[in-house]
Amino acid sequence: MTSTRYYPFLIFTISTSTFGLFIALLFALNPPITYENFFWRKPLVGSVFDLICILGIFAAFFPKKCSEAFHFRRKETTFTSHQTFTTSKGHHPNCKEFSAHVIHISSHTLCAACTGLLLGALIALTGTAFYFFGGWRMEEMSFPAVLIGVIGVTLGFFQIKSRGFIRMLLNIFFVLGAFLILAGIDELTQSLFIDLFLIILIVFWVLTRIQLSRWDHWRICSSCKSPCEVQEAKKNWG
Repeated sequence: MTSTRYYPFLIFTISTSTFGLFIALLFALNPPITYENFFWRKPLVGSVFDLICILGIFAAFFPKKCSEAFHFRRKETTFTSHQTFTTSKGHHPNCKEFSAHVIHISSHTLCAACTGLLLGALIALTGTAFYFFGGWRMEEMSFPAVLIGVIGVTLGFFQIKSRGFIRMLLNIFFVLGAFLILAGIDELTQSLFIDLFLIILIVFWVLTRIQLSRWDHWRICSSCKSPCEVQEAKKNWG
């Protein structure tokens, strides 16, 4: 799939995600009166959300799998004279063009986005334990939580414009925002159907965030003038 063929799909995911955030705000502003007091509603919804977080943590701990999806190669390779020597750090090419995508902690180079998603997922898991399994209530904080959550998810989409630790923080806020939306609207509506609808939206938001990063990776490599294996792969990205 080339960038030309991919671009309409990117627009579709962004448009649908934006519409989903608008729907979430409508639920918060005018919650339907349902109150399905099934004792298993919150544990079920919390378990599904926990599964999403755990899968995200797995991806953060094993970034090679993500790298393969983005057509990055981690194996160090020496190229011919007309190519540059490219290695991988923080599952990104060791290239100055990707310096905004990584953070340096001590002697380690980490992907800023994956680190943020990992920390965000751990915080969200803690929040899930308190709200969905521990009986904690949001009550009057429900609407502010949804509003903050919408801002967090939105900023998460714009993380491609940030650098280093700011990129990490925006990815933390992205995951935390998804949790706040789900918990806040659950408190307001107490509806299993709406909760499951929001779970689907959260999965779509994650997909959109991944596709935006993918597009950003392609944009960087396509505008780079230094030939390397990663750049050649990006030209035929799909």
